[in-house]
Amino acid sequence: MASTKIPEQKVILCGEFGVGKSSLFRRFATNTFVSSIDRSSTLGLDHFYKIYRVCGRDVKLQLWDTGGMERVASVTSSYYKFAEAAILVFSFDNPDTFNILSQHLLDIVTYAESAKIFLCGNKIDLKHQMYVTDVDIDAFCEQCHNLISGVFKTSCKTGEGVEEMFADIARQLVSTSKTADIEEVAKDSFRLTSQDEIQESCMC
Repeated sequence: MASTKIPEQKVILCGEFGVGKSSLFRRFATNTFVSSIDRSSTLGLDHFYKIYRVCGRDVKLQLWDTGGMERVASVTSSYYKFAEAAILVFSFDNPDTFNILSQHLLDIVTYAESAKIFLCGNKIDLKHQMYVTDVDIDAFCEQCHNLISGVFKTSCKTGEGVEEMFADIARQLVSTSKTADIEEVAKDSFRLTSQDEIQESCMC
């Protein structure tokens, strides 16, 4: 019996150096955290996938990280190409990483125009160093004219919010994929008959 191919969704991490993109990648891949003191710098694109079960469907999230090559222009085309989702990451303890997000957003819109865009505020464990407020986040999302599909708050150090973020991204990507499937069926509706089996619905 032929196996069903699991749809693969490429997800990229975007943002300034030091906001925790590689730490998010490590949490996603191995559910571990390594402090900046103990972390050895890595160079080169890296990616890892996990399979999520959403509404009875499997989806493979393939997360990509630049591995410290954010500034290398030659990385741009291969990194953004075919991305289904992009996570804009900033650090709550460094407002400069938030204020420059519009530049990264422009890169996403330019090089991965079909990608769904998500906003991630990292380092929420630093309770007394939260220099980016909910008002700031709401204002940024409003300026983006509905380009942001979701906002998340995470801590790579404790793991808080990380898995929930990726699970929600998987859910949204499956929902988008299902919409595309429905549109395809509508185009070929002449193939449907009154005897077609009704598929189980799922509120995603």
